Amino acid sequence: MHILILGAGGMIGRKLTGQLLAEGAVGARAITGLTLADIAAPPRPDTDLPVTCAAADLSDPAAAARLVAGRPDLIFHLAAIVSGEAEADFDKGYRINLGGMEALLAAIRAEGARAPYCPRLVFTSSLAVFGAPFPEVIPDDFAPAPLTSYGTQKAICELLLNDHSRRGLVDGVGIRLPTVVIRPGKPNRAASGFFSGILREPLIGEPAALPVPRETRHWFCSPRAAVGYLIHAAGMDTAPLGAQRCLSMPALSATVADEIAALERIAGPEAVRLIREVPDDGIARIVAGWPQAFDAARATALGFRGDADFDSIIRQHIADDLGGRIGPGAARG
Repeated sequence: MHILILGAGGMIGRKLTGQLLAEGAVGARAITGLTLADIAAPPRPDTDLPVTCAAADLSDPAAAARLVAGRPDLIFHLAAIVSGEAEADFDKGYRINLGGMEALLAAIRAEGARAPYCPRLVFTSSLAVFGAPFPEVIPDDFAPAPLTSYGTQKAICELLLNDHSRRGLVDGVGIRLPTVVIRPGKPNRAASGFFSGILREPLIGEPAALPVPRETRHWFCSPRAAVGYLIHAAGMDTAPLGAQRCLSMPALSATVADEIAALERIAGPEAVRLIREVPDDGIARIVAGWPQAFDAARATALGFRGDADFDSIIRQHIADDLGGRIGPGAARG
């Protein structure tokens, strides 16, 4: 099985690549090679497998065609700009988040017109496809109605994935990722970035800003869970999905106060004192329009699993990205 990962240079892309190489197979099919693509060529992983690392702007149809020309069996489409950036730059958001999906699907259709070709396509969507008003716990049959440009772009991509799967052009699975915490490394421009920041920075002895009230509730998963969703989607039987190929993932509903309480249990009150409350009406307004909890019965029945609590999420981050250490001098992932 040859695998193409679009957005392989990002945090989830890097962790997904590492896990795929560690497992060596997807389901019963051995991995025979990888193509890793991002706007800047990702570094080559340490493996004896054939690996191509490519710099590519997926919204360029020619770049999409080159990436698909090798007819990968499995494609992970993770490439996107994040919510805050997509909201700030309307044209860029549509060019990359929607245009990239359109270019990818067009390239797959062109390959299929030359000879039969129907790859498994795993797409990372977002809980931002849902907009208020919504129930306290969102069921699987609740209709997407986004209130941001980012959410709109992801919702359109979901419809395209459904339609191309219905016509047998791809075998698609859409994963509505919860907000992933704790993201290692430097902050990005996602409106949700502070959910990681209020844990990540204090764990290494640095201050963090909290722009929303502590009672703010949200839907979370760890990087390990996010990678697990993607790998499960890659190997699952898609027949039970029928025409509706996009799934809300089982995850953890928690408040900012829950995050901070877990931080105090693990890193002590000195870590909590590094969090500064700096209200930001713009971020608070965006986050207030996001869901807080899901009844992800459909995905759970299909074998997807989330995290149990924030203590385990923090411990995973310490083990995976801080070398098992906390406080000043701990390594950043």
